[in-house]
Amino acid sequence: MALTAIIYKSSTRELELLDQRLLPTKTDFVVCKNSTEVAEAIRGMVVRGAPAIGITAAYGLALAELGGENIQEAYERLLASRPTAVNLKWALDKVLAAADKVKASQELHEEDVEINKLLGENGANLLEGGVLTICNTGALATGGHGTALGMVRSALEKGRKVHVYACETRPYNQGARLTTWECVQDNIPCTLITDSMAGFLMKQGKVQAVIAGCDRVARNGDTANKIGTYSLAVLANYHKIPFYIGMPMSTLDMNCPSGDNIPIEERPPGELFSALPSVGVWNPAFDVTPANLITGWVSEEGVWTKDKFWI
Repeated sequence: MALTAIIYKSSTRELELLDQRLLPTKTDFVVCKNSTEVAEAIRGMVVRGAPAIGITAAYGLALAELGGENIQEAYERLLASRPTAVNLKWALDKVLAAADKVKASQELHEEDVEINKLLGENGANLLEGGVLTICNTGALATGGHGTALGMVRSALEKGRKVHVYACETRPYNQGARLTTWECVQDNIPCTLITDSMAGFLMKQGKVQAVIAGCDRVARNGDTANKIGTYSLAVLANYHKIPFYIGMPMSTLDMNCPSGDNIPIEERPPGELFSALPSVGVWNPAFDVTPANLITGWVSEEGVWTKDKFWI
């Protein structure tokens, strides 16, 4: 993808973030000059996707150092911006320990692109035919190329015939707005469906694999990802369709025993439409898919199966 979603301007000491809230109808950038603005951009969904959040937070800590902020306060501020994705802490810890925080952030950004390409290569041969996905796991959600959608890019580069079915991913519509937009940019065959159509699509025999990203993988393989992922895993299991997770190793949390220990972020009620103020709203941003519903975890180190985890 030619358009880069995260741009650090060394000449002005500013971070430019493609405002993903405006896609696909408008491309505009939010400019951040300090850690507070970066944390607000992450919390406000200007940028989203576990790897992209980690990269953005890393740059936020670098801006804090350049601006003479209290580094520990900036660290805590950025860490609290979104709780579920473990990449956030992983990236912040790496940059916090670095002498040159700008350089460390830039290296982390470049490394993420290479990791995604390795992950995509490792997963490419698993895909052929209809591939169902949820949320956005492409260049917009990472430093570039993508994780689960990166597997699709790599499969197409190898000449494999793949057609993406993108779940709209209610309530924030990352699939409808972002995944379809990426597919159009890169000429990836794509069809949009509502989330509730997934089971019937599988029954029609149009889905040969389901792929998803992840925000945190527990030590036993339980996987947190965008709300609706668990439902797809159950449906895939019923229809005997392989279900794969694109898992950069940075999302594996060895300090988290199981999915029961993963904090689940709840988003503001206003993101869910309700014309009746008296009706309560429950709006979790993520769910947890048990390891026994996952066929494989595709990482930059290869394809993991359940026996690789520490049960």
